[in-house]
Amino acid sequence: MIYIVENSLQILAASLVALLVGFAYRAGLGRSGAPVQRRSLDMILTFVAEFWLAAILAGALILAPAKANVWVMALGSAVVIWIGFVVPALVVSLRYHRLPSRAVVAECGYWLVIMLVQSIVLESIGVSAPGQ
Repeated sequence: MIYIVENSLQILAASLVALLVGFAYRAGLGRSGAPVQRRSLDMILTFVAEFWLAAILAGALILAPAKANVWVMALGSAVVIWIGFVVPALVVSLRYHRLPSRAVVAECGYWLVIMLVQSIVLESIGVSAPGQ
């Protein structure tokens, strides 16, 4: 986990950009339905979740094969992590709470956008393996 400390600025940048993109995404959802309310605790939890996802994505980018296309790996890693972990957890949790399918799709879409944006930021800035 030392790679998180060594790439903390890159991860922080990806998290902040994702937070801004998330505000825009949520504002778009607010126009189509009920107004989006922002509470301080919600914003803190969102930032922590986005920071952790950026850290996981940074680790995936560090472990990507050296000969692979960097953008395929960056975007592909985000999509694979999203499909493999985020979507199943969201679908089960949100449907368990009886949210409509439209809300489930919107939430899954939100996290896909966030993860793709984070991957783009991380790859653009560059992350490094521990000790490099």
